Amino acid sequence: MKNKQTRREFGVTVLASALASAMPAPFVWAAEKKYDAGASDTEIKLGQTVPHSGPGSLYGVLGRVGEAYFQMLNETGGINGRKIKFFTMDDAYSAPKCVEATRRLVEQEEVLALFGSLGTAPQTAVHKYLNSKGVPQLLLNTGASKWNDPKNFKWTMAGLPLYPTEARILAKHVIAVKPNAKVGILYQNDDFGRDFLGPFKKVLADAGGTAQVIIEQTYDLTDPTIDSQLINLSKSGADVFYNISTGKASSQSIRRAAELGWKPLQLLSAGSTGRSILSAAGFENANGIVAIRYSKEAGPGRWEKDKDVMAFEELRKKYLPNVDPDNTIAYAGYGQAASMGEILRRCGDDLTRANVLKQASTLAGFHSPFFLDDINYSYTPDDYSPMKTLHISAFDGKDWQISEKAVTE
Repeated sequence: MKNKQTRREFGVTVLASALASAMPAPFVWAAEKKYDAGASDTEIKLGQTVPHSGPGSLYGVLGRVGEAYFQMLNETGGINGRKIKFFTMDDAYSAPKCVEATRRLVEQEEVLALFGSLGTAPQTAVHKYLNSKGVPQLLLNTGASKWNDPKNFKWTMAGLPLYPTEARILAKHVIAVKPNAKVGILYQNDDFGRDFLGPFKKVLADAGGTAQVIIEQTYDLTDPTIDSQLINLSKSGADVFYNISTGKASSQSIRRAAELGWKPLQLLSAGSTGRSILSAAGFENANGIVAIRYSKEAGPGRWEKDKDVMAFEELRKKYLPNVDPDNTIAYAGYGQAASMGEILRRCGDDLTRANVLKQASTLAGFHSPFFLDDINYSYTPDDYSPMKTLHISAFDGKDWQISEKAVTE
């Protein structure tokens, strides 16, 4: 019968099996599967901490989009045949809560890696812990300079343009267009704000011209309003407003400056340029704002027919109908989830934490669906800068007018 082997065939089969098992590992015919905690033949566990509650809760949509993205992938077979189990934990933008949530993800849920977690201060609180455990802390929603330290903290990588890179490019823009600028600065009173502040001031000082900072005001994330700070800034005589704020504070400060009749050249951090933030401020109040751009926008506008934006819109309509179509924070989360998915695809059957890090740190050239067409990741094992090419842009009351030529620091 065809299904039966002859003695000769049986002997050949046994010999082949014996030779295969005796060969050194590099010559084994079938690739060996390798797993660390959080991975198996059927499943990959990923974790994240973001503020689903508290003053930064608008960023909680990052987690909801991640859940939707991996649900979509799981419904079509997962990644390399494995389903993704994704835990997005609430840290309320609080360092102690972030520590508690992160330890639970690592020690109880035993995730393979964390990605897309948010906030310089919360992530600083778990930075050393995750590196001591050898757990990848990838695509962070913070561009703090400290994340680019592969020599000492190789397991941590930012997912946003590094704040000093952004600050230096904006400072050079000020010197070019207003060489005698009097600059007023509002900044968040934490590592996030200071990471923008120092490099910006240094470029102005090193230029040796007359552009200078004449007033600085701070706010805490828990402050209900920033009215008093904006009043002080508007009365200072500053003709440039460097607005280093996030979320609700960005919307409030843009709107308040307009209400006060203060019309400086306003610079805004890239993380606050989403349509949802500007819409809350009033598009007419945001007219003329200058910012660094590296990404597209969701919702109506120039990119609504873009294939990546359309793919996000399909996901949103199916899984997240309560999220506004123009929620660019959600779109950013989609781009990061897709990038994490690409890292895992590249891992193949070697789902060790070391290989996850290797694939993440060699992602240079990969294009996130969130990015402008000429922007790609620039990670290398020796330089964790997420991207080095950015665009200067200005908001015209309806949309961002983006410079044709990208700027490299």
